Amino acid sequence: MTARRPCPPAPGPLENFAVQFDALFHSLAQRHAFRTYLAGLLAPRERAKTLTALAGAEPLIQAQAAPVQQLQFFLSESAWDGDALAAQMLELLCAEPLIAPTADGALVIDDTGDRKDGCATDHVARQYLGSVGKIDNGIVAVTTLWAHEQRYYPLQVAPYTPEGRLPGGKQDPAFRTKPQIALILIERAQAAGIPFEAIVADSAYGDNPPFVHALAERQLPYVLAHSGTASRGRAPEDVAHTFEDAARELPMRAWQRIVRRFRDGHTERWWAAELRLLHYGPERPMRAVCVTTDRRTLPELSTWYLTTNLPMAQASVTEVARLYGLRNWIEQGYKQMKDELGWADFMVRSDRAIRRHWTLVCCAFAFCWWHEAAEVRLRDTLTLPARKKNPVTCAATLAAPVASGTRLADAGALAHTLLASMLRQAPAATVGRVA
Repeated sequence: MTARRPCPPAPGPLENFAVQFDALFHSLAQRHAFRTYLAGLLAPRERAKTLTALAGAEPLIQAQAAPVQQLQFFLSESAWDGDALAAQMLELLCAEPLIAPTADGALVIDDTGDRKDGCATDHVARQYLGSVGKIDNGIVAVTTLWAHEQRYYPLQVAPYTPEGRLPGGKQDPAFRTKPQIALILIERAQAAGIPFEAIVADSAYGDNPPFVHALAERQLPYVLAHSGTASRGRAPEDVAHTFEDAARELPMRAWQRIVRRFRDGHTERWWAAELRLLHYGPERPMRAVCVTTDRRTLPELSTWYLTTNLPMAQASVTEVARLYGLRNWIEQGYKQMKDELGWADFMVRSDRAIRRHWTLVCCAFAFCWWHEAAEVRLRDTLTLPARKKNPVTCAATLAAPVASGTRLADAGALAHTLLASMLRQAPAATVGRVA
């Protein structure tokens, strides 16, 4: 067998990460493009991370330069498997004890949209875009993310194709609703061996009966949000018809006070209670829980109406609140991927190229955690060789704050800064019941 030619190394610690993907690429050009792409995504954001920016070329005037065209070919035409790359990324994360997913985390389901002009790009159409809060021309992706109080990272991503882009509309064999795509991504997470205590999603999924039924049929644990005013079906006149009705009928003594503690040191007092309506109840297979900042007024923006199939013996209302609180990580993840890693900056049109770009962004995100875990392990080896390591304690020390004005010299420095920002802006670290 002919020996592989050496590849120019990626900057700094990124090379140690990139080399673990080399077996997935068939040529020196692919290995080099992979390193260039990741380094470009991780570089300080001075302009949109288009292919010209990732290649370090000037906009417009160097758009046809060889380095840009090589990245274009790598993303759109080159023969490599994006799914295999995503699988290898998850394998690396799972193999590192400091950051590996654990059974007390949540598998978070969500979707996100971004504006895109025209209609030549696959999956782009007029549809609701969460990033702009209205119907606009753009592209939507369904995502999964594993989350814990101490760490989080994206797992899988798949584009949503509106019915208008398919010849047969909603009857087209290729059409999938967002909840149907989510179920496929859940299967992939399970196949990758990702542990979780519950699947968590907002009301866009919780209010979708086929999705909830599919989770129950597959005996998958979940904590799902619902619209408080959504009808729960037919009921007698004197029985609560909605989650909000049931919550408002509770006596004050039914509420438990819980405290949410945040990483910046502040705490918030919330309230939680089991609801009884129709086929929901604390002793039934499906439970309904209300979590709110004010048990008297139930403010819309800070009240959660949740359902779960976790039994009370496994998950108290405090634990249900903790699990749903982990959903906030996905919003933070979008912020990092879009503001820093160029999630929506792609200027390619084909389905394969778009999927590959998103997978590479997720890979760059994973590098941040992988690199910091390696740094923590190295520091512990040098300073505390005799102490038995505690993975939970070590994970909590990841990414000590870096001065916000520091000029970033390499991918490792940006990884450290991004991770520090993620942890400073984390959702509630713990949820505790107050007697």
